[in-house]
Amino acid sequence: MSQHYYSKNPQTKSNPREWTDVLRGEKFRFQTDTGVFSKSEVDFGSRLLIETFERAEIDGPVLDVGCGYGPIGMAVAKVFPRNQVHMVDVNTRAIELAKTNVEKNNVTNVQIYESDGLGAVEATDFSAILTNPPIRAGKETIFRFYEEAAEKLADGGSLWVVIQKKQGAPSTQVKLEELFGEVRVVDKKKGYFIFEARKV
Repeated sequence: MSQHYYSKNPQTKSNPREWTDVLRGEKFRFQTDTGVFSKSEVDFGSRLLIETFERAEIDGPVLDVGCGYGPIGMAVAKVFPRNQVHMVDVNTRAIELAKTNVEKNNVTNVQIYESDGLGAVEATDFSAILTNPPIRAGKETIFRFYEEAAEKLADGGSLWVVIQKKQGAPSTQVKLEELFGEVRVVDKKKGYFIFEARKV
């Protein structure tokens, strides 16, 4: 596999940087680096997912799949402090950055660990799973995320996905409908779709 943010151990030379942003009304300080997704800013898709996410009525932990350096999982953890948030990524550099960032921002209700998709996620009965899927990993890998998420969600829990139309939103909607039945388009802006698929 070529070197990009879905690689387990990025070989690009480290060049750390730090910046701040505001997500859901909370100010965050992020440390990022080469070899991780959207290292210079919180990308539009992730930001849209963060801003539109609605916590399920059921109790249970939340999972951020492909957490990168942590913006989605950290924002959810800050806004919903009663929920334990699991944050996973295959990229070891991203995992270390996420751990650094939760410490910098005093986010305590999180667990961060390495996982290819949901392969190393032992917990079940998640109230919500969120993902800005790694498009470069390919459709087969992304669809595996969706299948694994369907198994890990609690009844009444939801999978939240942000994806661009040109990068596979229509096929994602079809796949989610196959797995979950009804799929809600929560929002769409600038070619990005936010899907919510609820497990019933």
